[in-house]
Amino acid sequence: MEAVEAIKPQDRPSGLGPRLVAQGLLGERDLERALAAKREMGCMLGEALVRLGLVAENHVATALCDELGVGFASKEDFPEDPLILEHFPEQFLLNHHVVPLSVSDDVMAFAASKPQDAFLRKALHLATRKQIELRLGLTADIDAALERYVEIEDEGELDSLSTFDVNDTEFVEHLKDLASEAPVIQRVNQIIQRSLDIEASDVHLEQFDDGLHLRYRIDGVLQEASQITDSNLSAAIVSRIKLLANLNIAERRLPQDGRIMMRVKGHELDLRVSTLPTVHGEGIVMRVLDRESIRLDLADMGFSDDTFASYKELLKRPHGVLLLTGPTGSGKTTTLYASLSNMDSDSMKVITVEDPVEYQLHGINQIPVHSQIGLTFARALRSILRQDPDIIMIGEMRDTETAQIAVQSALTGHLVLSTLHTNTAAGAITRLEDMGVERFLITAAVNGVLAQRLVRKLCPDCKTAVDLPPEVLKKTGLEPFMASGSQTIFESAGCETCKHTGYRGRMAIHELFVLDSTIQRAVLDGADAQKLREHARARGMRTLYEDGLRKVAMGLSSLDEVLRVTQDQSEEAGDDLDAA
Repeated sequence: MEAVEAIKPQDRPSGLGPRLVAQGLLGERDLERALAAKREMGCMLGEALVRLGLVAENHVATALCDELGVGFASKEDFPEDPLILEHFPEQFLLNHHVVPLSVSDDVMAFAASKPQDAFLRKALHLATRKQIELRLGLTADIDAALERYVEIEDEGELDSLSTFDVNDTEFVEHLKDLASEAPVIQRVNQIIQRSLDIEASDVHLEQFDDGLHLRYRIDGVLQEASQITDSNLSAAIVSRIKLLANLNIAERRLPQDGRIMMRVKGHELDLRVSTLPTVHGEGIVMRVLDRESIRLDLADMGFSDDTFASYKELLKRPHGVLLLTGPTGSGKTTTLYASLSNMDSDSMKVITVEDPVEYQLHGINQIPVHSQIGLTFARALRSILRQDPDIIMIGEMRDTETAQIAVQSALTGHLVLSTLHTNTAAGAITRLEDMGVERFLITAAVNGVLAQRLVRKLCPDCKTAVDLPPEVLKKTGLEPFMASGSQTIFESAGCETCKHTGYRGRMAIHELFVLDSTIQRAVLDGADAQKLREHARARGMRTLYEDGLRKVAMGLSSLDEVLRVTQDQSEEAGDDLDAA
């Protein structure tokens, strides 16, 4: 702070980048990175800084306001009820990302993402015949305001559907017409753009008796966004999404799956669309994959040093099965892709069988499953063994035939990577046995199992330090991971940067179960998952909960978050903490 205060106004450097460097918020090398990213992405410097995570958005906004000499529009400045301008084209506001804030006799205030735009100021002046005051607004705040604005503008613009029979061809054609109208197209585009801005992994559109509810999954937690009570608009939005995903909009009784590929704000988005008929209408979930934000480096997967070293050793083995386990959305596929990208595809032949192919990797042969035409995991596996692969990646072991072919492939000299749905790493062994794989084949083929979960990372701008009593450290299991004499961990607080959640981003915690000679003997002796886990822990395996505690001791996550994610393994620790 002293360095900033020592700079006189007339001596302040011009330009956003130098200004942030002078304030100590940005390093010179980071500025060079951001400038290179700005050129590559074709965006503004401030947007590049925020996307790269180098500077918080509110700090960029403050410096930019200072640089441009404009005011800042905070969330409180946006009117609760949108300020509707008569005879003013709504499309202009959406295209230029500008929202009206207030109006008086002579002056009208707007929040804009680019308040320095001279054309925008002049156009607004000509349209309103008033003096224009442009303030800088955060992208998320402007998007939220525009969403409310469009909701009100859309009322009454759509024809009623009540006069149509839902099974009538005329009804289907009418739905197509509604889905092609500008208000519906804008609303769907806005929902998708919003998911990109807030870094949501999924978009949920759910039909209830009071309307269509919109929720976003951010860092693994669902957050309510808005509610659409107009049934005509709801039906049109659902139809628009189904049309984009090439689904049959006339079929409303059966689940459907589709895919939308689109470019939004310079990002290549891949949306996996799933529809499900419910009592009140069709619900839609869109999984959002931003190809530009994908990081496929094993070093970025959140491994602890000892687990990372052991996992890389398993990847170097010439043959055998390496499994990744965990629930849906725990990052298993991303870790698999990072593992493949870590391999030398120039000297080895790598073939994958996936449903669907999520990320396309250079130098790797990827096969999408098409069950409709009989191309299943098992059938594809039988064929690719004739292609002389060195490494095989199976998206998921779903049935007995796939598991048995994978084991046979490992026994004939291939390294096989795959995923399995179990709660613990040791549980994968009993799951394979349930799928019909003999125990002697499991010990001969399986090299190791990596269990994985995702925990939210504490927001670095607002996390708060707390001191825990020694007895709590001991009961929760934190004591062995704390630095000598330290009792301080961090908890979530909440600020504007993290949308008052206390968390920003996620990281993985792991449990690596290696089948050494001792574990192999236990498997052959018929040990269940619990006994296998005890054997592995005795030989140094860290559980998911213990790996999470390491992240807590490092100040990366909170104890509450680790307990939430690993509740099935840490109930006793959670009870002890509550009692304390």
